[in-house]
Amino acid sequence: MAATLDPTEFLGLAPFLRMSIAGEEFIQFAQDLVVQVQQNPDNAILWMNLATVLQCLDDTETGLETQRQALAMQQVYTYPAKQQPAKLRLLMLMVPGILSVNVPLDCLLENSDIELIYYYITPEAPFEAPIPEHDLLMVGISATTENQFLLQELEKITSQWPVPVINTPKHVQNSERLTASTLLQNKPGLTIAQAHPASREALSAVVSEQAALPRCDFPIILRPAGSHGGHGLEKITNREELASYLERVQVDTYFLSRFIDYSNEDGQFRKYRLSLINGVAYACHMAISTNWMIHYVNASMYQDAWKRAEEAKFFNEFEQFAARHQQALQAIYETTQLDYLGIDCGETREGDLLVFEIDPAMVVHAMDSEEMFPHKQIHMNKVKTACRDLLLSRAFAHQHPADNGLKG
Repeated sequence: MAATLDPTEFLGLAPFLRMSIAGEEFIQFAQDLVVQVQQNPDNAILWMNLATVLQCLDDTETGLETQRQALAMQQVYTYPAKQQPAKLRLLMLMVPGILSVNVPLDCLLENSDIELIYYYITPEAPFEAPIPEHDLLMVGISATTENQFLLQELEKITSQWPVPVINTPKHVQNSERLTASTLLQNKPGLTIAQAHPASREALSAVVSEQAALPRCDFPIILRPAGSHGGHGLEKITNREELASYLERVQVDTYFLSRFIDYSNEDGQFRKYRLSLINGVAYACHMAISTNWMIHYVNASMYQDAWKRAEEAKFFNEFEQFAARHQQALQAIYETTQLDYLGIDCGETREGDLLVFEIDPAMVVHAMDSEEMFPHKQIHMNKVKTACRDLLLSRAFAHQHPADNGLKG
């Protein structure tokens, strides 16, 4: 696939995620991009494509530096609609950073009739570049701890925006880990472990037996504040393990929560990824593992046929799952008021929906092999259709979507 890509076009994340999932090498493409950047150092698109490729190859530090080079030249990058003419121009507000800090919407809309305009902003200069014409605005920024101030500033600006706004900044803030774990407490049919901020000093006092854990006992889940994707996330069962963790993961503040054993009778843990689009839940994937901390790529879903068969059953019977957890899903929608949201969850032994994390920036895609996952495409097409329908219906409910008065 790499040979068919034009590096002078803004490529987004989708093609590289697709190649990564397929196990296709694209190191040569990255090396060719480096040469082209050296030959065309003023081409911001080349720099931005290289930044994405480097992050996909796990060279995050170089990728972020490359991204800074790109954004110093250009803040706006357009991902053209593959089906022309485009029916909608969606302006997406993004922030510099690692791949998980922004909504990867191109992974759902890579072959659609919707044009995505990525507009990168910073707290220092949120709208320094001219604003392109657009029909709809989406806040594509994840509610990390670092982004809270920016989201608050954006709320003041976007509340007067002349076109409809998907995922307003105020509502995006409801998905921040600490906030969400507080807002979603005591909802019918829903369990979420309360996250507690804990300083390094306070946890060190627990190790030295000068203090007890705040509001819970071992075992606990611990992670650096602001981390995503399981980075630094560990289960801690005693003081000795806590001492070892603090030695290995050295930050000022952590998030601590109680560990909830959600394994089934067979000893396996099952994690579901859902999309909540305009209040309606859709299945995105299911992963099964003997390890409580599940990522789809390390759960042997590609190796174990029985797991894929159970995932297919989950997709085919998702209406029953959604009906069983209707109260909990409705509570998430009504509490966050987010138009587009990802949910990672399981089920407690008592039958509640066990929410691990909610985040609009979760990766949702339909890129797995149809030969290996013949059940997926029909269900993921529902997600893609729902996403497109949300954007079109919201934009065209606006009387004059194209005449928005924000010409660059």
